[in-house]
Amino acid sequence: MKPVIRIHDGITRKEEWRMAEPVDFCLMNNEQLAIVGPNGGGKTMLVDIITGRHPLLPDRAEYNFGPGDEHLVSDNFKYIAFRDTYGGDNDRTYFLQQRWNQMEIDPETPTAGELLEEAFRLVGNDTPQRREWQQRIYQLFNMEHLLDKYIILLSSGELRKFKLASSLFTQPRVLILDNPFIGLDAETREQLKQLLQMLVSEQALQIVLVLSKTDDIPSFITHVVKVSGLIVQPKQTRSEYLQSREPLKPAVNPKAMRILSQEKRDALLSLPYNNKEYHAREVVRMNDVSIRYGQRTILSNLCWTVNNGERWALSGQNGSGKSTLLSLVCADNPQAYACDIVLFDQQRGSGETIWDIKKHIGYVSPEMHRAYQRDLPAIRIVASGLKDSVGLYVKPDEGDYDVCRWWMRLFGIEHLAERTFLKLSSGEQRLVLLARAFVKDPELLILDEPLHGLDDMNRQLVKDIIETFVERNNKTLIMVTHYQEELPRCITNRKELP
Repeated sequence: MKPVIRIHDGITRKEEWRMAEPVDFCLMNNEQLAIVGPNGGGKTMLVDIITGRHPLLPDRAEYNFGPGDEHLVSDNFKYIAFRDTYGGDNDRTYFLQQRWNQMEIDPETPTAGELLEEAFRLVGNDTPQRREWQQRIYQLFNMEHLLDKYIILLSSGELRKFKLASSLFTQPRVLILDNPFIGLDAETREQLKQLLQMLVSEQALQIVLVLSKTDDIPSFITHVVKVSGLIVQPKQTRSEYLQSREPLKPAVNPKAMRILSQEKRDALLSLPYNNKEYHAREVVRMNDVSIRYGQRTILSNLCWTVNNGERWALSGQNGSGKSTLLSLVCADNPQAYACDIVLFDQQRGSGETIWDIKKHIGYVSPEMHRAYQRDLPAIRIVASGLKDSVGLYVKPDEGDYDVCRWWMRLFGIEHLAERTFLKLSSGEQRLVLLARAFVKDPELLILDEPLHGLDDMNRQLVKDIIETFVERNNKTLIMVTHYQEELPRCITNRKELP
């Protein structure tokens, strides 16, 4: 077999992009690769080196993309970063509530179908065979009903389907997918694995998966490279890696599974409740709530009551309306005023402000992650949770910063306090936003896919923190995840949207 990519003694031109050791990496023809490792370990930096985003010193990288005609690196790679801060330069004007305020969307905004058609026509001839391939992708991902939706209105999972489909239409030689399975429901995850398996068997395509969850390595992967501590370790076969890794295994004694130290657990349990004079009996009550956008009905005659101290798991397939439902609870959706909704014992539309509602809530979601595009120090992102803002417009005092450092220490990210947000890995960003959600010790925690992009150890740590936090009085939880194993043991109630 010939090497498609070979990097030997690779050192980047700029010191701030360098790994801890020179990079030695080789991808042979017909190999399908997974890059794994802890959050902040260097996985994305390795991909940036491979794709030429971080240029190496001369003669350190070789590429052989035959038998195609395109020999430029940029013509043969397609890299899809399934981070929640998606969108790049075209996404800079996105704001947190934009998805729920359809009347504010520019009518010139393209639909998902228009953008997919544009991607389809950019590469290759418009033949019946390619049209059949296009429709096959739409059917596999159940995307037909998404084609007339504005791109800004796609859910997190729907957007991942869109990005993957548009990338496949460009017919890359090497397709690099960063955490492709996060945000997808179980059925779509299996469909994606089957589609990737079909692609590598039928086309001259090699796939590189960048994975935080090591139990997500599909069977078509042939080799694994682990990156940890900014060091690229030697390539292993998939079977060698699976035999050598030490995953977190369920224990007979549930306490033995905990990663959160007893000292930190005790400190969390001993926190004084920050609003002893008030707590709601009914945190959420919705009576026959319906939400529509144009001809689309997102929620229909929904009834739901969440009482103080309950811990809910909210589930449903991609596009079922979970994030729309949560936008009503978080006071981000203006249609709430036309609905019969009670939040924290107060009827919506009875004179309350959105800040009267938000002061009770700690919240993290794909939409929130997407909205953070300013490169502020991490501690200032955490501090914004004290003010319920995206960004920080009021200067915290030293006491506020002490509280922020306490929560960052709990999540294991105190050392990142002065690092700017956009310089962090996706997993590190998620930990910062989680600390932001907890920092004001809220009555209601709303965690929409909170474990996105976290490695095995950090997923368990966050679950430990959630479970410990809600042991305290007057703490209510609503959590969304497409992975049932990610739900903490404290869940008492379940709500599934059709």
